[in-house]
Amino acid sequence: MSKSEKRHFYGSVTVSERGQIVIPASARRDFKIKAGDKLLVVGDLDRGIAMAKQSMVMEYMEEMSSLFNAAEEDDDVEDSQ
Repeated sequence: MSKSEKRHFYGSVTVSERGQIVIPASARRDFKIKAGDKLLVVGDLDRGIAMAKQSMVMEYMEEMSSLFNAAEEDDDVEDSQ
């Protein structure tokens, strides 16, 4: 699947008086978001805000940690030779 096939525009949302939004059903379906899921909201004052499922971020961080640990072990092996 190409990068362009992985990117979607899900529409626009309106912020309620209480600051709430409704995530479009197609986005919830694609990202398997269900009631009670935790979402992380991050922002860049120049580029805007983004949301990600907390569980997806944690999985990514665990994968990255494994890669870093493997690289560190490789470095240790090379240093001992």
